Amino acid sequence: MNLYKAEHLRRDYVSGTDTLTVLKDVNITLESGTMTAIIGASGSGKTTLLQILGTLDSPSSGEIFFNGQPLGQKSESDLAKFRNTSLGFIFQFHHLLPEFTTLENVLIPTRIAGVYSNEYVEKARALLKRVELDHRLDHKVTLLSGGEQQRTALARALIMEPALLLADEPTGNLDLRSGEIVFTLLKELCTERSLSTVMVTHNNKLAQKMDKCFTLQDGILNE
Repeated sequence: MNLYKAEHLRRDYVSGTDTLTVLKDVNITLESGTMTAIIGASGSGKTTLLQILGTLDSPSSGEIFFNGQPLGQKSESDLAKFRNTSLGFIFQFHHLLPEFTTLENVLIPTRIAGVYSNEYVEKARALLKRVELDHRLDHKVTLLSGGEQQRTALARALIMEPALLLADEPTGNLDLRSGEIVFTLLKELCTERSLSTVMVTHNNKLAQKMDKCFTLQDGILNE
């Protein structure tokens, strides 16, 4: 099923009389339960594309559809709710809150959505067990290794049971073994949950393990 579809995306950045076009007529369709890689040189616009797909940025032209419904017509308030409930984000830098424990960090999206409850606490515990961090529930995240922090970020991204997971270089700051562990867990969880995943990566080895691989070059996305 076509879960997410972007049509004719263009992104221009204007400074005075100068215009920099980062994305040119980008089209991509994402299906439930599939993993999609986007590769390309540094500065090619991969993160910009991911931010637009995640509604964190707006295209200069073009449209994004979720289950056939255009997102461009939503208000900022509705988009914020959509991001929190339907999208999951994992970044190269984990963006965990250092003053909170591992469990508390995973539960942050539920507090933002106003649905914090014992049911979600148990879901968070189950997710942390799934990513092999059930022994670290009450530890401050500053005490975790880089790989453990990224697995915490993965659990946090999944707590609201999103339909689409967007990952920006999630293994970029990890050693080879930790990166493989995170990717394997991500792939298993996506299959189990029929989750659509888009990963921006410089790691061609990981990209080739996914269902689809696109290259972004000169603002054009090619499979």
